[in-house]
Amino acid sequence: MMKLPCKIFASFLLICNFSMKGAKAMDVVGIVDHDINLAIPDFQLDDSIDDIRWYLGQTRIGQLRKGRNKNLQNETYHIFSNGTLQIKNLTRYSSNSYRVEVFDIYGKNVLDRKIDLRILEMVSKPVISWNCINTTLTCEVKKGSDPELTLSLNKKAVNTSHQKVIIYKWFNNLNPSFSCKAENKVSVETSVANISCTGKGLDVYLILSIIGGGTILIIFVALLIFYISKKKKLSSRRNDEELEIRAHRVTTEERVRKPYQIPASMSQKPAVSQPPPPPSHRSQAPGHRPLPPGHRAQHQQQKRPPPHSSGTHVHQQKGPPLPRPRVQQKPPPGAAGNS
Repeated sequence: MMKLPCKIFASFLLICNFSMKGAKAMDVVGIVDHDINLAIPDFQLDDSIDDIRWYLGQTRIGQLRKGRNKNLQNETYHIFSNGTLQIKNLTRYSSNSYRVEVFDIYGKNVLDRKIDLRILEMVSKPVISWNCINTTLTCEVKKGSDPELTLSLNKKAVNTSHQKVIIYKWFNNLNPSFSCKAENKVSVETSVANISCTGKGLDVYLILSIIGGGTILIIFVALLIFYISKKKKLSSRRNDEELEIRAHRVTTEERVRKPYQIPASMSQKPAVSQPPPPPSHRSQAPGHRPLPPGHRAQHQQQKRPPPHSSGTHVHQQKGPPLPRPRVQQKPPPGAAGNS
């Protein structure tokens, strides 16, 4: 087929390119802290093209007209002579939708395409660590967007994860060889570890762990016993103090109440009245004879105190009673004649 000049078939090219409007957006991946060039998909520059415009969302960020850069938003963007857009020093915030429009010399839109840019961080080198006591290996990647980890034992994949950490336990192999690969759409990193765990080393670690655990247990039991004994001593001391306080309180109350209480001997054993002794055995004071019944009544009447007159105050004697004077007994009538 003979190649014909583009100018002759300019109308055909316009029709073909126009059919690309509304096509599905193209996905592009960029790397953090790197530059990226966004080429116009399915486009070839010729003399019929007059204007190329790039947009970020609805904002125009640059324009190329007749091979000259115009209206660049800032130094982050640059448009090459073929219409390719360059974005410098990408960040996570550079992820967005970009759109390009192409116009011919007649001002007609011949192409309109959309590009979805996604920014990813490169994965770091995986870090492998292991423990010979419990035969456990850990593979971890510190950095990277959407990493995928693949762990291999003796060149055979044993675990795959889309997380940043893989934990694996191996059996019946004291000298395994592991490799861990971390990858995403923009980078790949691999680490290798040849593990050497001898049986003697395992025994030493096991013995040390048992000794350490036993020591910790003994210390814990000793502290527990000490705590319990101290608590018991404090409890008994408090009980003794309470008993002393109660005893002191009871003693004080008894001392306060004692002057106002009747002796227990008097309250429990009432006095028993005894009949007076017979007259013959009644002791008489020397020189004192009992009075006859008539004189006795008269004498008792004489002893009675006179009634108090109104307005007079009787002085009551305090202290022990004074001795009474002896009363001269009158001889009974008829005694003088008989004498």
